[in-house]
Amino acid sequence: MLSMFKSIPTHMDYKGQKLAEQIFQGIILVSAVIGFIYGLIIEQFGWTVYIMLVGFTVSCLLTLPPWPMYRRNPLTWQPAMREPSTESREKPQENLKKKKHK
Repeated sequence: MLSMFKSIPTHMDYKGQKLAEQIFQGIILVSAVIGFIYGLIIEQFGWTVYIMLVGFTVSCLLTLPPWPMYRRNPLTWQPAMREPSTESREKPQENLKKKKHK
């Protein structure tokens, strides 16, 4: 069962994070405006809060899971460098000292 959870992707790329943030803010803003206008018309602040909570819930469902639309631009990593030999690992000052003494 643990392997089933490990197979679920849990990452977003940078452009996906930006898109998720824009969607989140847009839904929150629209729900706030609609909630404020509706609450003002019926003169009940409670409806404003309810509409805001619905907008928050919808925006969380759309932006928190790593949907495939947020993973369209993966990062390309540089290839790994091979490890240097032991002689080149020494400090440059030590190399100079060894040459002078010989």
